[in-house]
Amino acid sequence: MTSLPSPAIDLSADEARRIALRAQGFLGAPDRRSGVRGVLRHLGAVQLDTISVLARSHELIPYARLGAVGRDTVEAAYWTETHAFEYWSHAACILPIEEWPHFAFRRRAYRTRPQWHHDLPSGAYDQVIKQLRAEGPLTATELGGAKNKGEWWDWSESKIAVERALMYGEVVCTERRSWKRVYDLAERAVPDPLLHDDLDDAECLRRLVRLAGEALGVGTRADIADYHRLKGEQFDAVVAESGLVPVTVQGWDKPAWADPKALETTPRGRHRTTLLSPFDSLIWERARTERIFGFTHRLEAYVPKPKRIHGYFAMPLLSGGRLLGRADPAREGSTLVARQVSLDSPKAVAPMAQALLEAASWVGCDAVRVERVDRPELTAELVRALT
Repeated sequence: MTSLPSPAIDLSADEARRIALRAQGFLGAPDRRSGVRGVLRHLGAVQLDTISVLARSHELIPYARLGAVGRDTVEAAYWTETHAFEYWSHAACILPIEEWPHFAFRRRAYRTRPQWHHDLPSGAYDQVIKQLRAEGPLTATELGGAKNKGEWWDWSESKIAVERALMYGEVVCTERRSWKRVYDLAERAVPDPLLHDDLDDAECLRRLVRLAGEALGVGTRADIADYHRLKGEQFDAVVAESGLVPVTVQGWDKPAWADPKALETTPRGRHRTTLLSPFDSLIWERARTERIFGFTHRLEAYVPKPKRIHGYFAMPLLSGGRLLGRADPAREGSTLVARQVSLDSPKAVAPMAQALLEAASWVGCDAVRVERVDRPELTAELVRALT
């Protein structure tokens, strides 16, 4: 690891928090003109996940920043006019199409990967490519079936082949249809000026480190590398040429880097009050969330029910630039049900009510019912605020 330049800029913990909020689109007037596409470009990656409670996570991300944008509008913004593609970034993510060349390093790594979890019979890969060329775009089901008759991971030959082609970059996921990936050949789905792997690994990594730094505003080595799931040594190799500047942040025990543009002006403006998807890039990294907000959050969807503390899909409440509690939502007909509400203090009651009412309206519910509050003495006040 090369020696690091001494930081010339000292930030307080509060300044770092506000820089992070503005960088992620939660401080200042929302960019409604650019809309959902602007949010995607600004963040650089929007994570996908199978869980759908209020809505799927990739819908919740623009909602949290823009307010009640139509859900059909969200899908159309991502998937029409070759605006985006799905690939492996922080996890399975929607990415701006203009970043296709910068994932060449990852496509190359997959092509040279020596082992895979699934064996692929001879000819299966070529058959999928042939079928997509003749009939695409197609789902895995349309390619011959996504699964064999075994467990959920027992993929069919065509599913294994098309997923491998996706990782290699010969095939692109161009949209989700009823949550199924829709595949097409990259030569059709990616605009010609972008359809290349000409950039070497260093140039790809420089770009992704810079993008992550801009999206985070300020972050440690682990924060910035984790944004697109880069290795620490990949970050180390390019950070000096990435354009990010070293800073120190009060209370942070690791070196940090910041987007120089984020340091030019003091973050000011209106804070968003909203419920956040656990997969929101503001909070998707647990250690960073604890460091910036003093808030410990863990997705409990995969925790056995008796061991859950805050609920299946507890959504943190953001208000005034702080994380003030959580709500675990569900829907019953036209009622949004808050199965469990966790409030850090009485000051969280009003913003929690506001966030629940706005979320209910967005998903077409006309009432909110609270089942449990972790501080029972605040239940009556919350119920009143919801009526």
